[in-house]
Amino acid sequence: MQLKDFKEELTTVWSFPERGKWATHNAKYRGNYAPQVARNLIQRYTEQYDWILDPMVGSGTSLIEAKLLCRNIIGIDINPYAIELSKKALSFEVEDGNCKQEAYVGDARKLSNISDESIDFIIFHPPYLNIIKYSQGVIKEDLSNISNVGKFFDEIEIIAKELLRVLKHDKYCAVLIGDTRKGQHYIPLSYFLLQRFLKLGFILKEEIIKTQHNCVYSKRWEENAKRFGFYLIMHEHLFVFRKPKLGENLLKIRWSCHI
Repeated sequence: MQLKDFKEELTTVWSFPERGKWATHNAKYRGNYAPQVARNLIQRYTEQYDWILDPMVGSGTSLIEAKLLCRNIIGIDINPYAIELSKKALSFEVEDGNCKQEAYVGDARKLSNISDESIDFIIFHPPYLNIIKYSQGVIKEDLSNISNVGKFFDEIEIIAKELLRVLKHDKYCAVLIGDTRKGQHYIPLSYFLLQRFLKLGFILKEEIIKTQHNCVYSKRWEENAKRFGFYLIMHEHLFVFRKPKLGENLLKIRWSCHI
């Protein structure tokens, strides 16, 4: 799919059978998401020259889109290889080159280089537990090396606190995460994450269901799915959270959701 064919999403179900191939985007980095996701979010929740943070930037999908859309962005990853790929992904020219794209090795749990309430939008695509081990166990702090669900989300909560700190009031944080199975049982990683973010004070703006396509690794499980009677997971959850305004009456929001 080329950029001229891009259409902005209008519903809470997103499906991209053909992922974007414009600029330097490619699907070689396992687990990276379609550029249509980043483009939709950046266009909807930011303005030109806003500051975006991607605390787990991977191969640089959000960096590419921020550069194309003239937004400033900080991309961080604990894996030096990911940062190397991200920097290479930025090797193209744009008409308006006044926006900054920074990419450096860092830990999302310690955003000490970023000031309080300085970020206009956050886009966050964490690993789905240890489904893909991005550093192959070499970097012990890498969340993708954690197999224990409770420990994984304790670390996610530390990250969420930092994200809440650096985000401006009444601005948004988008998180894309999928679920998994263990011993044929469904493990709802997305809802565990949702609980942690709400617990810290984020407010849920949107939940978007993103369908998955062309999942080569899922095909390996087709026979077992039939044999043992479970369905293959072919969707992800995209949560958009808002940081409350200063002095906002959160009790009113909670009561409006009370059943």
